[in-house]
Amino acid sequence: MIAYTTVGTNDLPKAIDFYRGLLEDVLGGKVFFQGETGIGWGVAPDKPMFAVLKPFDKNPATVGNGSMVSLACADPEQVQTLHAKALELGGKDEGAPGPRGGGFYAAYFRDLDGNKIAGFCRA
Repeated sequence: MIAYTTVGTNDLPKAIDFYRGLLEDVLGGKVFFQGETGIGWGVAPDKPMFAVLKPFDKNPATVGNGSMVSLACADPEQVQTLHAKALELGGKDEGAPGPRGGGFYAAYFRDLDGNKIAGFCRA
């Protein structure tokens, strides 16, 4: 159902470095597009893509209250690796890796622009 998600940034080069470390290095994503205003990663053309973009209206990027993007991980170890890498790259902890009930294992962090991101798997 979901084709792609986007988060806004006010510093595209820093955001690219941050997400490259997560999406390419940890989750095995590939760049599907890159331009002056943003970049998008995916794992396959028929799977959802994640993009980070400068806002189209040229106003500052802001964080949505209650908004979050969740990244699928293979197992709890990959959730832990993703969370640790996010913090290493300057992200802020929003919830340490751990079971959340009902076979759901997750970790939460904020990116450099304050966007809330989760890594999860069914464990």
